[in-house]
Amino acid sequence: QVQLVESGGGLVQPGGSLRLSCVASDTIWRFYTATWYRQAPGKQRELVALITTDGSTKYSDSVKGRFSISRDNADITVAKTVYLQMNSLKPEDAAVYYCDAEDETGTLPDYRGQGTQVTVSS
Repeated sequence: QVQLVESGGGLVQPGGSLRLSCVASDTIWRFYTATWYRQAPGKQRELVALITTDGSTKYSDSVKGRFSISRDNADITVAKTVYLQMNSLKPEDAAVYYCDAEDETGTLPDYRGQGTQVTVSS
């Protein structure tokens, strides 16, 4: 059973930065797309950013140019951590951020972390 543990959330002022981490219990990123989602109270879950096994990235329009997704190692056979660097934070970025591992092979289960709270307020 793979565990995903997110960390790095907290309270930050508008315009500030945070870096979220998603640590996997195994070197799964060679098989999985890493996706960051967020969900604010009363709102639907929103895809924020993803990185595929080949390093392709995708961002929602709302965070493009401000957020950056990356792995801790260019060699995906040993990578265990996925980061979400969040700059120029806005109050509307406040949410619980979740890290998902989404299988690219079609044969493995998907996984989700427990989430980390991001609050943007002055």
